[in-house]
Amino acid sequence: MDHELTILSEVMSEAGREALRLAAAGFETFTKPDQSPVTSADLAVNRILHDRLSTAFPEDGWLSEETADNDERLRRTRVWIVDPIDGTRAFVKGLPEFCLSVALVENGVPTVAAIFNPATGEFFSAIRGRGLRVERLLDSAQPLFTSPERPVALVNPWELRVGRLEGLQDHLHCRPIGSIAYALALVAAGQADAVITLAGGNEWDVAAGVLLVEESGGRATTAAGHPVTFNRPDPRLPGTLAMGSDLPAPARTRLIEHSLAAASNPL
Repeated sequence: MDHELTILSEVMSEAGREALRLAAAGFETFTKPDQSPVTSADLAVNRILHDRLSTAFPEDGWLSEETADNDERLRRTRVWIVDPIDGTRAFVKGLPEFCLSVALVENGVPTVAAIFNPATGEFFSAIRGRGLRVERLLDSAQPLFTSPERPVALVNPWELRVGRLEGLQDHLHCRPIGSIAYALALVAAGQADAVITLAGGNEWDVAAGVLLVEESGGRATTAAGHPVTFNRPDPRLPGTLAMGSDLPAPARTRLIEHSLAAASNPL
């Protein structure tokens, strides 16, 4: 898998630089049928990733937030699962909480993964069974993520705003963040302690992050505590719970209890 990760790193570096160029030069923003935003930068990054990875690995399947889906990928053993820009709202606002997220999945299991935040230059990558690697690909004036309070759970801003996370604050500092993929990478790198989303999400949001967390010694599941499998006919997910290896036991227990209760009583 070294070859796959080498190619992936090169492609993501190129695509990330294009995202930064467009952030500075200007981009168009559109509204998708589900009312979520998509920008011309999302689409440009998607084209770079698809063109380069499909050329390098023509036998592999493809699942991306910004590519029309079809059943062809279900017949492939290996599938690239891609979110060109996770955290588009943050990207539009100029906040450094967006990232490119790509995983190579084999028989439903991520085997190679990378998450790149071009605004901070952080590049997180892993090959299954070989641990986590964190690098800085670009020089940046932006500081690395830090939290004044620990342990910290990175959470969906809407879920925090409407009170779905009440009861966790006795054990964790809940910090909203614009990208779940970047949140998972930060937990893997030990810069945060947990990620919790109680509903929603798609495979492309978490495929890379799940492998990064697991390779760092942490645990990542659905909100109900089930293993996450990928390249399913329906890519939607019922929430995500990830916990770093150093999360204190009381906080770990409270997170699991809250997540299970929410999964048993969905909105």
